Amino acid sequence: MHTYRIGEAAALMGVSADTLRRWVDGGRLRAERDEQGRRIIEGPDLAAFAREFNRTESERTGSSARNRFAGIVTEVILGDVSAQVEIQAGPFRVVSMISRESAEELKLEPGVPAVAVIKSTNVVVETP
Repeated sequence: MHTYRIGEAAALMGVSADTLRRWVDGGRLRAERDEQGRRIIEGPDLAAFAREFNRTESERTGSSARNRFAGIVTEVILGDVSAQVEIQAGPFRVVSMISRESAEELKLEPGVPAVAVIKSTNVVVETP
């Protein structure tokens, strides 16, 4: 069974190691100690927590799109009709083409918080 150290689990969840430690300390997520005394989380436990965490987040939005990446706008390139918007969401860089009108209405510019909502019929899955 695959296990994750606190930092690895935090990176997968898109939160800081301190946040993940608080979740463990608060009883939201189960962790055990390895031979060196470090906290480890079993893969199935982390997967179940991630699923429930995502379900809770998506219930708040009222949207059928389940892939939501909260981040910060890092670049906006305005064209005549469209805009290219880049968002850094944790370790992920998301680039989207939207209408210029939408970018202006949303007042998108570097430094603004944004959520990339992705609904796709084709997803490629890779392993490291």
